[in-house]
Amino acid sequence: MEFEVIRSSRKSMAAEIKGNKLIIRAPLQATNEDINRFMLQNKKWFETHLAKAQAREKAKEHYHKLTQDEIVALANRALEVIPERVAHYAPLVGVTYGRITIRRQKSRWGSCSSKGNLNFNCLLMLTPLEVTDSVVVHELCHRKEMNHSEQFYAEVLRVFPSYWEQDKWLKENGDILMTMLGE
Repeated sequence: MEFEVIRSSRKSMAAEIKGNKLIIRAPLQATNEDINRFMLQNKKWFETHLAKAQAREKAKEHYHKLTQDEIVALANRALEVIPERVAHYAPLVGVTYGRITIRRQKSRWGSCSSKGNLNFNCLLMLTPLEVTDSVVVHELCHRKEMNHSEQFYAEVLRVFPSYWEQDKWLKENGDILMTMLGE
């Protein structure tokens, strides 16, 4: 099994799959034996998730690249839908916000600036509304916590209890949607 090891000042080992590649994140002091043991202990997980990643990569071949007109149409639709969703959820989160911008992004679904400006990906219009709402709530909760701490996720779940289900949908399908933007 081919993998890349990234060492940093972390305390424990972790694995992630990016695209079709397995990445092991290890503490600076981890030995090769430690990494090999970690690999053996988690071999089944790696195989299962790599197979899923490979299937997703193969599925990408069957999706067409969006035309400029289709992207503009998605952005226009997002300009109608997303501000309405933000206005609905902001009082439930208990926050205010600044500008809302719709972008064509290849790696992010949304972001929140320290000034309270919100950015959202036009591709959200290709997801179920619950997924769009989960991203809206996620970004609004950054108005209270500009991090991904336990307190942050507690706030997200308070407002949007099915957040993890929608997050899972994005993790399983989002990279295919991002591929549709083309080069």
